Amino acid sequence: MIVVTTPTGSIGSRLLRGLLDRTDEPIRVVVRDPARLPDAVRDRVDAVTGSHGDPAVLDRALAGAGAVFWVAPPNRQAPTLDAVYADFTRPAAKAFAAHGVGHVVSVSALGRGTPVADRAGLVTASLAMDDLIAASGVAHRALANPSFMENLLRQTASIRDDGVFTDTLPADLKAPVASTRDIAAAGARLLIDRSWTGTGEVPVLGPEDLSAADLARIMSEVLGRPVRYRRQSLEDFRAALQGHGTGEALVEGYAAMMRAKGEGLDNGVRRTAETGSPTAFRTWCEEVLRPAVDA
Repeated sequence: MIVVTTPTGSIGSRLLRGLLDRTDEPIRVVVRDPARLPDAVRDRVDAVTGSHGDPAVLDRALAGAGAVFWVAPPNRQAPTLDAVYADFTRPAAKAFAAHGVGHVVSVSALGRGTPVADRAGLVTASLAMDDLIAASGVAHRALANPSFMENLLRQTASIRDDGVFTDTLPADLKAPVASTRDIAAAGARLLIDRSWTGTGEVPVLGPEDLSAADLARIMSEVLGRPVRYRRQSLEDFRAALQGHGTGEALVEGYAAMMRAKGEGLDNGVRRTAETGSPTAFRTWCEEVLRPAVDA
């Protein structure tokens, strides 16, 4: 049996559909509100209601589990970054061993081994979560991801109405960017074919490195209207997060992560046939961004 956490999330929902399309193995999901599952999905999975940070919920969810897809859910009001990642995951690490779970695939980030990995905020905390899972004795693969293409969907109104998108990175800094569909597909492959052993990372880098200037050019071409990049200071970035009700620990965690990305956090892995992923940014703009902007 495969257990999927965050089955209604941007990655988890895609991964769950991929599993249902590709395997007959029983699938169990851990979900706070089963009503959020699409009808076609709800009828094909065993749903355990609750938080996967709750040991009692984990005991029900992991009974008979051979593999787990693990995501630490966002918690904008967490008092510390460890509370978001390692502290939330600690009961699961114990439960994996207690229930004899063989394989765990988690969603994490690029950066391990880079000079800025120990001061990258959310990424540093995510890598510590990976270490905790790996120490539990399971076979573990961390999906090591750069920034998501889907992050731009938060700026759909600005792109449509003002022709502007913002970030904190230098305009000419080229870095990988990946679609959540590719991340989900990589996770599904690992969960279905569990011939792998030991621990490690599976980078998902997209097919090419792109700068913010490149993103603006491609968006302009696909949308048929000018789109320009406006670099945001870290101070303004912090203020925007605070304005959306994000707690201080997460504000500083995001700021440290973005500072580290600007210093090359995502550029430490070479793209190969194994680490690259297929969805080009232009394709994503045509299939996802343009319909969102037009809507």
